[in-house]
Amino acid sequence: VAKDLFDIKGEVTGVGNPTWVATHKPANKNAEVVDKLLSAGAMLIGKSCTDEFAFSVDGINIHYGAPLNSQYPDRISGGSSSGSASAVAAGLVSFALGTDTGGSSRIPASYCGIHGFRPTHGFISTEGVAPLAPLLDTVGVLAANGLVLQEVVTLLLKNSAPTLDPTRKLKLLLAEDAFEMTDPSIRPGLEAAVAKIQKSFNSTEKIRLSDFGWHDYFEVYRLYQARQAWETYGEWITHNKANISPAIMERFDYAKNVPDEKYNHVVKVVSTLKDAFSRLLKGNTVLCFPTTWHLPPLLDSNDDVLWKNRVENMKLTSISPLLGTPEVSIPIKIKSGKRSGLSFMAAAGKDTLLLDLVQKPSFITAGA
Repeated sequence: VAKDLFDIKGEVTGVGNPTWVATHKPANKNAEVVDKLLSAGAMLIGKSCTDEFAFSVDGINIHYGAPLNSQYPDRISGGSSSGSASAVAAGLVSFALGTDTGGSSRIPASYCGIHGFRPTHGFISTEGVAPLAPLLDTVGVLAANGLVLQEVVTLLLKNSAPTLDPTRKLKLLLAEDAFEMTDPSIRPGLEAAVAKIQKSFNSTEKIRLSDFGWHDYFEVYRLYQARQAWETYGEWITHNKANISPAIMERFDYAKNVPDEKYNHVVKVVSTLKDAFSRLLKGNTVLCFPTTWHLPPLLDSNDDVLWKNRVENMKLTSISPLLGTPEVSIPIKIKSGKRSGLSFMAAAGKDTLLLDLVQKPSFITAGA
């Protein structure tokens, strides 16, 4: 299935909003990645639900409902690639296309207990994919297992993707403070998985994300994304009486009022972060941290609970978007017998390193 941000010939790309559907014509061709998959023998069985304009990580759409989380039927699936994650987790498909701007494939992958991948920014074509924040947007892939994930992502990566340098030793960096803040419901499972997985690396080192200004990441990301989101949808919103949920409209209201000086400052901060992490992630170095902090919120959670969940999770999931780096979330068994996500991030261009890692026996058994 393909998230309803991907153009499918003859269908309106709805971006999760009925007013958008009513004001736009059907696509005259498929998104480039859809054609690539079809040409390789994949079968498209449908389009999947998305949070409105992909501007949420909840997996709740007031117009079309909340896709089922098979692991936790009473809890959210996560978004905005909610329908894609739901379809994979339910066994309806072996993989699905999503998008990932700030966590929209990795968060639902974690909540639904499946694999989720965000590529290096620009390494998979977004032609024919509705944007939100172009400097952050990527195609995301959700898959039932690591082998399927590797096959699909490898097919979609552009020819410019570099290959893994086998002469360099593998180094694992553990974000110690991120694990310390993880909820007790999932922390023991993640730590047990790390104990297995680190055997695949030549060396392991603990670091603290707080040394890199971690606690400011969400606000940096929020400003950076918001300006771009308004540039993408602001004119349409201004000239149409759109039926948009209050929570999403509140984000657009914030977006249209981002001052130039704040945005320009954030651009400089992002550049500084890229420099710092490029030094940290030299060679075959991989940074590991929880994909999400805790179990997904209940479906009937109020807006305050969902907003807090968004802020907390995006302190982690905003890192790779700001840096433009690849990240994979793999499902790890937690004490309840269900699964949560463990993320691995490498330097920009090291997509194949992450894809190779998820095939290592220690990675496979960590989720068994």
